[in-house]
Amino acid sequence: MTDIHLKSDLEGEIGPIGDESYIYIFSAVAVFILLIASINLMNLSTARSENRAKEVGIRKVVGASMGGIVLILSKEYVKWVVLANVFAWPLAYYFMRRWLEGFAYHTSLNIMTFFASGLLALLIALLTVSFQTFKAATANPVDSLRYE
Repeated sequence: MTDIHLKSDLEGEIGPIGDESYIYIFSAVAVFILLIASINLMNLSTARSENRAKEVGIRKVVGASMGGIVLILSKEYVKWVVLANVFAWPLAYYFMRRWLEGFAYHTSLNIMTFFASGLLALLIALLTVSFQTFKAATANPVDSLRYE
């Protein structure tokens, strides 16, 4: 694929089309940004589970299942990821459409691309917070309610 898109030999081109090293650099930067964002989300989920420890303890004493507690704690993150996608999709569509109009050959924007990126963001968020969510759901309720 890179030979087709980065190494064109069409007549009349001004200069080289692209460089593979840019793809590797931008990919590394993207992975680094994703790693930092995941670490920040992990810190946020740790703080949120500490704040909700008493609520989780009370729910466990009353008889809530582990799956129900995981669902309650994860629902907040799902809500924020969906809300972020609702705001990001129209902006991304607008700016990507305008950017792609500047190219002679360009791809069309498909709604499935946006759904796939939203699902990937949701999956990454849920995987990031799953450790703290399961830790809070399996914790002994006596530990969180002892000092109350």
